[in-house]
Amino acid sequence: MKLSDLEKEWLQQNDSITVAIYPYYPPYQFINEQGEADGVFIEYLEIIERKINHKFKRKQYRDWPKLIEDVKENKVNLILEIQKTQNRKAYLKFYPPLFESQHVIVTRKNTTFGSNIESLFDKTLVLPKNYGISEILNDKYPDLNIVTLRNELDCLTTLNAGEYDAYIGPRAVANHYIRSKKLNNLKISSGTNLNYEPGIAINNSNVILDGIISKALASITKEERESTLDNWLYQNVVPFYQTSRFWIIVSLVSLLAFVLGAFFNSYLKYKIQQKKEELIIARDIAEESNRLKTNFINNIPQEIRTPMNGIIGLSEYLNEEDLSPEERQKYTQMIIGNSKELLSIIDNILEISQLQTKRFTLRLVEINLRNVFKSLVAYYEVKAEEKNINFYIESNLTNSQNIVLMDRPKLNKILNVFVDNAVKYTSDGSITISYKIKEDFLLISVKDTGVGISEKNQTKIKNNLTSTAENTIGGYDGIGLGLTIAKKNADFIGGQITLVSEENKGTTFTLQVPYNPVSKNEKNNNEEIDKNLSKKEKHIILIAEDGETNFLFLKTILTKMNDYDFTIYRAKNGQEAVTICQENQNIDLVLMDIKMPVMNGYDATSYIKKMRPDLPVIAQTAYSIEEDVQKALDAGCDDFVSKPVDRKVLKPMLNKYFPIFKNRNKRTNLK
Repeated sequence: MKLSDLEKEWLQQNDSITVAIYPYYPPYQFINEQGEADGVFIEYLEIIERKINHKFKRKQYRDWPKLIEDVKENKVNLILEIQKTQNRKAYLKFYPPLFESQHVIVTRKNTTFGSNIESLFDKTLVLPKNYGISEILNDKYPDLNIVTLRNELDCLTTLNAGEYDAYIGPRAVANHYIRSKKLNNLKISSGTNLNYEPGIAINNSNVILDGIISKALASITKEERESTLDNWLYQNVVPFYQTSRFWIIVSLVSLLAFVLGAFFNSYLKYKIQQKKEELIIARDIAEESNRLKTNFINNIPQEIRTPMNGIIGLSEYLNEEDLSPEERQKYTQMIIGNSKELLSIIDNILEISQLQTKRFTLRLVEINLRNVFKSLVAYYEVKAEEKNINFYIESNLTNSQNIVLMDRPKLNKILNVFVDNAVKYTSDGSITISYKIKEDFLLISVKDTGVGISEKNQTKIKNNLTSTAENTIGGYDGIGLGLTIAKKNADFIGGQITLVSEENKGTTFTLQVPYNPVSKNEKNNNEEIDKNLSKKEKHIILIAEDGETNFLFLKTILTKMNDYDFTIYRAKNGQEAVTICQENQNIDLVLMDIKMPVMNGYDATSYIKKMRPDLPVIAQTAYSIEEDVQKALDAGCDDFVSKPVDRKVLKPMLNKYFPIFKNRNKRTNLK
């Protein structure tokens, strides 16, 4: 069983966690011949201690009312054996019972009543003080006349002496005392519709201990639980072969075996054929994977070396003392551009690795197409400005038509390939992103005014885009991963990519995907926009980041956002982040690094979301493949941004949680 770092540290700091033991309830708890506490629940406690590798402090009680009083005053942290009742739920957290045992009615042998609880309405019932059965009977049968004594033995002893009329309690406890104490005047008259269902309970205010105990109990196997019960609770069992049921079952099993035998041969043939088909598929996948790797490895070195040479060479030039500020700025921008290109290649390497293993899950979420395209344009805007390229977004869709269900990560990967190619092969022109609805499909086109594609290369690309073969890594420019990744993701979301191009005039890539609209009230949307228009408030952001450079970089990005007024807190590990969010209810958003000491970002997010479910948490990490994104979202993160963080990606993400509606860059034109 694995505990989180926070739980392990909490156990080390709290070595005096107290367990309340009441060893006067045999056979569940009792004092053995060596004078030690023993029984079902003592063994159960030892199993829990082994699971969490921690020894609790045990406190024995002779008086049950005193135990309950200490529980209410938080003098003990955990009760080993207790029955859940309505009143006790106010101060205790109960876990599933270890077992169920029927409550029985005990009377003297010479009595004629006791066949059911209703027969006791005019009698005097004796019960232990503050026991769960007393509360349950008072709630269900308020007409009963109940007298309470200190414990079970006192109740049965006085009943045996003739002072009271009846007792109700667990069958095993009643049997044990009647036999061991020779209470020969008593008998078990009948069973009841009530059960003794004992289990472990803790103070309901201790969240961390709750998590530890829950994990420990969940890790106890069925075999361990049954073995514990078998060690202490014995039953006399009639041999099964001596009953008529045995012979009925033997007959049915024989008949079933005969029927199954008739179908066995055909089923075996089916399984053999199925395995053969699986082996053939596995062989084809292995061969295709090998071809994919070969093409990939042949193209990788040149593509990585190109941006690396630019980064190294230009970095050496920056050391020159006679560089002008303009030249230094130019070289710096070129280094940044080459670094981003290298990062893109690395992302593609990870993506194609994931495509090979086919580890996909379609996740449809509600998105606004208009926001998707604005974020896309913002990401490529600097590179476009350097080449004097104007961006245009064209659409006649209404506000409500823009809200659709889509797997956004896969859509972004496709569109990034389209726009990246358009910027790369266009100089001094324009790129137009247009989208429309045609029948039941959404058509998204990226049109550039670049150099276009020759007839020969068009044929090769179109064959790759329409091919059903697994290996579509082509021979066109680059390492051949861009359009391969786009096609794979398009196939997965049920889409199709088409190409139209003319040399020296431009190229248009079009994605056709199923249109899944989400109905929205446009009027309400417009009112919300008006309400938040140009709103500028002071917001508090917590940056959970152990690296000094990364923290300074994020802080600089946030403080330079003119549309916002941020107050920034910092946590150097996940545990600090949890503590700060717990102590400061004014935190508006958390930028959570995933890989941190003491407690990682996944665990920290989980704890924060338990305390403040509505607090937005944005994961920021170097991991960027889809599995890592989903792992962060499963931990409770609301969004995900990859390192190195791009301010043009981060700002639209912040707009979702701190809305502002300023005029966008004048180079982006909406039609």
